[in-house]
Amino acid sequence: MLVSEVMLQQTPVVRVLPVWDEWLQRWPEPAALAAEPAGEAVRSWGRLGYPRRALRLHAAAVAIRDNHGGAVPGSHAELLELPGVGSYTAAAVAAFAFGRRETVVDTNIRRVHARLVSGTALPSQTLTAAEMRLAAQLLPDDAGASVRWNASVMELGALVCTARAPKCGECPVRASCAWRAAGEPPPTYTPKGQSWHGTDRQVRGAVMAVLRMAQAPVEPELFHRAPADLGFEPEGVGIPLAALHRLNSAPEQLERALAGLLSDGLAELHRGGLRLPGSGGR
Repeated sequence: MLVSEVMLQQTPVVRVLPVWDEWLQRWPEPAALAAEPAGEAVRSWGRLGYPRRALRLHAAAVAIRDNHGGAVPGSHAELLELPGVGSYTAAAVAAFAFGRRETVVDTNIRRVHARLVSGTALPSQTLTAAEMRLAAQLLPDDAGASVRWNASVMELGALVCTARAPKCGECPVRASCAWRAAGEPPPTYTPKGQSWHGTDRQVRGAVMAVLRMAQAPVEPELFHRAPADLGFEPEGVGIPLAALHRLNSAPEQLERALAGLLSDGLAELHRGGLRLPGSGGR
């Protein structure tokens, strides 16, 4: 449950499922992941994006092994103490994995509350204290009922009360919806997705693709000069290197990407080259 919640942060289910399945087959228990170098978690993260999440999951696995006897803790407070676990993730794991009464508030739940109770098309652009108070007020007192409530409202938002094309005719609570009663007023802002092409994130992702495929530390020169210019084909990384160079990123942007990966702990220098943390190769 902890693995899936972290993977699903800012990533659609369809992309998460195959990676989640591979992770659980390889590392069915936290201790199994903790026994591996952090770089293996990053390598197995694949193209899910935001690979620092992989480092945090590895650090959490180490903490679970060392401080909790290898078992994921069940309380919100203990979960919050794990590296990389925030309030939402702690609440979701405590509720859905352990049946605890916790106020779970994700994007889908916020949207349902905004329309059903507040009468607005979309929730505010950032989570507010008022939204958390409303969610806490609506949560049933019984633990079992609260878990079902959280799951039901989340599914309602994901499948019916969607952001762009809500299926109001299929909604089981449409008769009580404040937004419909108000005449379905339009949103006060237009949601914008995060840009990708041409960004530092795209360059970082391309560099990470090279490091995941590398059998040994990658010489920095390979990131700056195409293999054809160097007169040889580097073993195992020719395809991701070619993809990196097709971006035609400015030298300073590439330098920012490399420096950022090093400072974030997603890469390390070893024998004059770059590699995933704690691992010289596969």
